[in-house]
Amino acid sequence: MAYTAMYRKFRPDSFEEVKGQEPIVTTLRNQIAHERIGHAYLFCGTRGTGKTSVAKLFAKAINCEHPANGNPCNACSVCKAIAGGSSMNVIEIDAASNNGVENIREIVEAVRYSPTEGNYKVYIIDEVHMLSTGAFNALLKTLEEPPEYVVFILATTEVHKIPITILSRCQRYDFKRIELDTISARLQELCSRENIKTDAAAMDYVARLAEGSMRDALSLLERCVSFYFEQEITYARVLEVLGAVDIEVFARMLRRIRQGNVPESIHVLEEVIATGRELNRFVVDLTWYARNLLLAQGGQDMASVLDISAEQMELLMHEAKVFETNQLMRYIEVLCELTNQLRFSTQKRVVIEMALIRLCRPQTDTDNSGILDRIRLLEEEVAGLKKNGVAAAAAPMAVEEPEPVDLPKALSEDIQVVAGDWKALTRQFPQPGRTVLEACRPSVTENDHLLLVFDNATDYTLMNTEGKKYEIQKLIARVTGKDVQVEMKLLEEDESIRKYVDITVLNQRLKNIIIEETE
Repeated sequence: MAYTAMYRKFRPDSFEEVKGQEPIVTTLRNQIAHERIGHAYLFCGTRGTGKTSVAKLFAKAINCEHPANGNPCNACSVCKAIAGGSSMNVIEIDAASNNGVENIREIVEAVRYSPTEGNYKVYIIDEVHMLSTGAFNALLKTLEEPPEYVVFILATTEVHKIPITILSRCQRYDFKRIELDTISARLQELCSRENIKTDAAAMDYVARLAEGSMRDALSLLERCVSFYFEQEITYARVLEVLGAVDIEVFARMLRRIRQGNVPESIHVLEEVIATGRELNRFVVDLTWYARNLLLAQGGQDMASVLDISAEQMELLMHEAKVFETNQLMRYIEVLCELTNQLRFSTQKRVVIEMALIRLCRPQTDTDNSGILDRIRLLEEEVAGLKKNGVAAAAAPMAVEEPEPVDLPKALSEDIQVVAGDWKALTRQFPQPGRTVLEACRPSVTENDHLLLVFDNATDYTLMNTEGKKYEIQKLIARVTGKDVQVEMKLLEEDESIRKYVDITVLNQRLKNIIIEETE
């Protein structure tokens, strides 16, 4: 038997299986139950929200020989004929390819003949907005006063293109985008029915990418199932198949942008490109992540607006504390502009790199948001000078303080191993600690303990617990086989982070020294 796509295989057989459109379903079932069938319906809404599925269900229900509570029985000959597409009483027309006056005249001629079986003759005209002006005019009279056994169901994604004369003759039903939780629950239900192993996080992400379309969600899920045939569909595998990016990458990117670190921002972009992620999707998702951070600053009450779990909301709220509102608004403006540029660009990477440099260096912006970010940087610089007792007017040009050069010999073997594997260690730590660890400076104490130095009080408060220290020590032991004690330090007001040596830099220098000596 030929393979059937998931979105066709799982097309709803009853109104209970129609998800996310409860008001419409209830209204139509009441009309069927009380025999108050209208002569013309208009189903409008975005793609994949159930317009055609509900139209076919409605056609079956009003023609079914044994309906129950407004649902078709799906067992009688009429239901089977409609489901198989062989019924002469349910005619589906694609207006995109049958949009002329002659096509509509054929319909007008055909409605004169009563149904051969069942009670109603149903015409489902999909993408009805594609009809020509002449075709709409030819349909008007029949649509207004069709024979009592004829029902028209018009479906469209662009209702604004339909003449008001047509709209006024139809009962209009607006199909809304299906909520993320509803799509995710439906995907998990269908996967369970098909014996496909999945996790909730993976289905939540597929649902989010579908943007309110059940059909798109099923198509995306089918891609993942085909790639990992008879394997569990995990969150990481969904990201790999769909070319999507983990939220941790967005957190790292915005942190690097806030620090004004152009090389590290470009490095994060290189990671995204190297893993084969789609650049347009990356920019769109980064924009949404910045938008979510902005809304998360409103507190826990925004969880319903963001449509995310309580755990994800907690992560967002923590990360949102690092940014100012004006910063995030500027990021969103630049990224939205970048999204439009990518639509027509043949050099997507170059355009994105230019935007990242612009985000990292607000001095290149002449608009209001860029000026505000420049003022913020100046205020932070002046505040730092005042803390160090230096007048702003007399402040000399900043000279980069050289890193200590006498510590490589004192760096123990255990700390060297940790320094060499630091990036791998941080990537395996769970969120939100992962992003925080990547932003801190790993150093060493006099008694050869690992010292994590933080310049942000929020990050320090999150990580400076016995539980977090134990998690870090356990991860180090598992990855490196070394038992290293962990301490944490929050910079004081007048203290520079450069006072604490970066062991990852020293470890690389030590390797270079060894290579030079062997040569």
